[in-house]
Amino acid sequence: MKISSRLGARSWRGAVVTFSATAVLFAGTAARAADKLLEEVVGFTGAVLFLDTKVPAMVIGAVRDGQTAVFGFGETSKGSGKTPDGNTMMRIGSITKAFTGQVLAAQVARGSVHFTDRLQDRIGWMVKVPEKDGKPIRLIELATHSSGLPREVERESGPADDPFRTLTKETYIKGLQSDPLLFAPATGLLYSNFAFDMLAAALANSANKPYDALLKETVLDPVGLKDTVMTLRPGDAARLMQGHNFDGSPLPDVRATDVMAGASSLYSTPNDILRWLTWHLDRFSPNGAEVRLIDHAAYVPRDGMKPASGLDESGHASAMGLGWIVMAPKGDEPMILQKAGGLQGVFSYVAFAPTRGVGVFVTISQFNFSAAMAMAKVANELIANLAPR
Repeated sequence: MKISSRLGARSWRGAVVTFSATAVLFAGTAARAADKLLEEVVGFTGAVLFLDTKVPAMVIGAVRDGQTAVFGFGETSKGSGKTPDGNTMMRIGSITKAFTGQVLAAQVARGSVHFTDRLQDRIGWMVKVPEKDGKPIRLIELATHSSGLPREVERESGPADDPFRTLTKETYIKGLQSDPLLFAPATGLLYSNFAFDMLAAALANSANKPYDALLKETVLDPVGLKDTVMTLRPGDAARLMQGHNFDGSPLPDVRATDVMAGASSLYSTPNDILRWLTWHLDRFSPNGAEVRLIDHAAYVPRDGMKPASGLDESGHASAMGLGWIVMAPKGDEPMILQKAGGLQGVFSYVAFAPTRGVGVFVTISQFNFSAAMAMAKVANELIANLAPR
């Protein structure tokens, strides 16, 4: 969605849209950026996207060459009068997977695990991990959605006020025992929450510590993230963005179970996500250099995979990284690593161009698929506008 602020000869309707976008822009909150161009482009892009999607709340932020800008629109909850900003807490859903991939990258860099280690040898559970056609599930297949495991483990539904209650270790053990593989590992691509929860469990067992402690040690502390957590702390609920269902009704904030740690459990803030992106984009820094090299690589090309499903909602997947969807350069867009997430009425999207110094984060406070696809498209185009090929 390429929008020009130049007026020229335009229709009356176009004038109204431009005027409304400007009004919303100044009604939102902004974190002032040293990069005035970044502030101008991000603010205007966010205002138009907010008007177009009509969601209750939205935050958009971007980083370019180490400078950041954040704009918020709407209300964190209906009637609160609070406009979301860089310090608003929110569930980031499946963006958690990119954090889990980074934990794997850090452990591989340390030599603590290897990509080709079998899940059977790392999980530490009393269960026989399934194989298919003589191919075992290895850590690299879990991290690249190529394990053959289904999207979700089969389970009974949890109650409305605690929908994740039945996602337990015992449920996953039963799932592994049920011959769940839909194709032989390393022969296809199928998006899988099941796989990333198994990856986190395997990494935690290999490190002989709880996964949240391993995440903090290998990712959160080295990057300097203070507001990225598995469980809300005292005071966090007061700055939490309210999520909404497809019909616009509020959804409760429900605690994830421990075994969901790898796929979807994290909360974060726009400021923390932009700090994380800044770390990823600091490509010549010696601090964390090996982890970045491992984490940014493309490991499984789409070509030859049967099937290749569940990966293209936010842009065409050319290959899989460690949780990251890798999008090949196309048109004005450089190579982009991206990940989308949705949980409890919040959709989020993060994307960055590792060789261009630009990254974008967007979140909306309602389950709305057309809005989610629109925000991903806008974010990808925003990267192309700030750092075109």
